Amino acid sequence: MPEISEYKGNKLICLNPGSKFTFSFGLSKAKMILENLDSIKKFVETNGESCGDDTAAAGGEGSQAEPF
Repeated sequence: MPEISEYKGNKLICLNPGSKFTFSFGLSKAKMILENLDSIKKFVETNGESCGDDTAAAGGEGSQAEPF
């Protein structure tokens, strides 16, 4: 069950409290995640091959093309 905590006066949400390596983020990143939820879903559905735009096809981050 997620927990809300505080770090240097800022609220954080921890999605896996009690785990060896926790996953926490603040309000700004939470807003960014919500704004990009469709791209994140596409990324998961395609096993990291696409995020719903042409980034991977154009040789962007996550592309299998050689950088130089």
